[in-house]
Amino acid sequence: MLAEMEAAREENVRVLKVVHGYGSSGGTGKLAIGIRKSLRLRVKEGKALLVVPGERYSSDSIEGRELVKRYPALRSDRDFNRMNPGITIVELASK
Repeated sequence: MLAEMEAAREENVRVLKVVHGYGSSGGTGKLAIGIRKSLRLRVKEGKALLVVPGERYSSDSIEGRELVKRYPALRSDRDFNRMNPGITIVELASK
């Protein structure tokens, strides 16, 4: 995941959607928890600006409103306003 994030930053990609699932098959969601923790560390390192869990990726959250204000095309994303716990949105820092 880290290599993909760095490659995206090199290509000046600003927003990534990470699809990690949410443990619906009886699991505990450990993968989602671990990925989100790793993404928050990227914010501390300055490689990402914002991490928005899918549950907060909506016009009802401050983070969701901030994202669509900066990137209006996200309004047409099929997961926007769906409260999808199986994704996380990451705003990457510029290179």
